[in-house]
Amino acid sequence: MTVDWRANPSRRSVVTAVLRRLFPYVVEATLIPTTLYYVCLLMFGLVWGILAAAGWTYVCIARRVAMRRPVPGLLLLAALGISIRVLMYLLNDSVFIFFVQPIARTVATALFFGCSVLIGKPLVGRFAADFCLFDAEVGARPAIVSLFRRLTILWAGAQATIAAINLTLLLTVPVSVFVGTAAATAWVIMCGGVVITVSDAVQTTRRDGLRTAVGSGGRLHAYVAA
Repeated sequence: MTVDWRANPSRRSVVTAVLRRLFPYVVEATLIPTTLYYVCLLMFGLVWGILAAAGWTYVCIARRVAMRRPVPGLLLLAALGISIRVLMYLLNDSVFIFFVQPIARTVATALFFGCSVLIGKPLVGRFAADFCLFDAEVGARPAIVSLFRRLTILWAGAQATIAAINLTLLLTVPVSVFVGTAAATAWVIMCGGVVITVSDAVQTTRRDGLRTAVGSGGRLHAYVAA
């Protein structure tokens, strides 16, 4: 380890580090394509909004692949979501189908998480590498494998809950109410999921005898004490 790493950080430091690592991915995979979508929607129409968001997402993935850089899990999920929205729009351009697209994406994400547990490759383990540096020995420890499985189930349930609430809102309230309420609901559930994820991860690593450290750039490191 280098002097840039601070060993045994507090839980607050871990949360701060996760948010610092998460923010650039959220900007790339969510904020920018969403902004492009709404700007193009207002200026040129729905089709151009969808194409702008999809184009940005696919270009980001292609650039990382061409540069042989790892593709963040959030970007992969964004690509999955926008692909579903494009497909559904091509099949039917009704208002209901347009607003049900994000719900379908959320359902697909929940299924994606759930299936990854069934095949023995919990998706949270893939996302963990975006935020925390750890070697194969740490990733193969039974407690860590169980943690990844448990958190993947948690996030599958969170996505399924968001989808169920949003579908209920879409079917029962006016569109103007649906848009704001659906967004607020998703953020509340996602923030709760982040808190539970960080708390469970910190408790599990400490209980399993692992050491943790946080770097100046917000990168976490989990390792076996010498």
